Amino acid sequence: MTFFDQWITWLPQLSPGLTVSLSLTGLCLVFGMPFGLVLALMIEGKIVPLRIVALLFVEIGRGAPALVLLYLLYFGFPEGGIVLSAFTTAVISLSWTTGAYSSELFRAGLAAVPRGQREAATTSGLTGWPGFRYIILPQALRISTPPLASLAVTIFQTTSLAFVIAVPELMSKAYELGSYTFEYLGVFVLTSILYGAITVAALALVRLGERRLSRHL
Repeated sequence: MTFFDQWITWLPQLSPGLTVSLSLTGLCLVFGMPFGLVLALMIEGKIVPLRIVALLFVEIGRGAPALVLLYLLYFGFPEGGIVLSAFTTAVISLSWTTGAYSSELFRAGLAAVPRGQREAATTSGLTGWPGFRYIILPQALRISTPPLASLAVTIFQTTSLAFVIAVPELMSKAYELGSYTFEYLGVFVLTSILYGAITVAALALVRLGERRLSRHL
C-alpha cells in the first residue's frame, strides 16, 4: 500500500482532530482578540492601576511560552480548587497568549493613526470617547488587521501544543493513529501537509486582504 492509499484511509480518522484544532483556534480568536484590544486600551489609558494590571497580563502572556501557560492552568488550578476540562484550559491559555500578542498589535495600530486625524476629530467636535470610537479606533483596527490575521495563523499552529494536556486535536489524533499503526512517518507527513495546507491558504487570504487594504489607504 502506497503513502497515498494510506493517507486516504487515515484522513477520516484525522479529520475530527482537525475540526477540534480549528474550533480551538476560532474560540481563542473570539475571546483573545477583544481581550487584547481591552488590554491595549488599558495600557494607553491614564488610570495607573489598570495600566499595571494590563501590563502584567501582557508581559506574562508574551514572556511565558504557551506550553507553560497550558501546564500552569491545567495542573496548577486544581491545587486551588479550580478544575477545568482540557479543552477549556486550552481555550483560556491560548486566548491569554492571543490577547497578549494582539494587544501590542492594537497599540501599534493606534500609534500609527496620523496626528492630523486626532486633531480633525477634535475640531469637528468629536472629543473624548466619541472621537476615539468613530475616528481613531476604526483606522487603528484597519491598520492592525493584516498583522492580526498573521497572528491568527500562528495561533492555529500553536493549538498543536494542546496535545500535551490530552485535547483531542489534530496532533493528538496523529499520535494516536501512529501508535497503533506504527506508521509514524506516513502519519506525521500527512499531519504536516494538513497543517501546511491550512496555513498556506490562510496566509494567501491575508496577503490578498493586505493588497485590497492598501488600495484604500
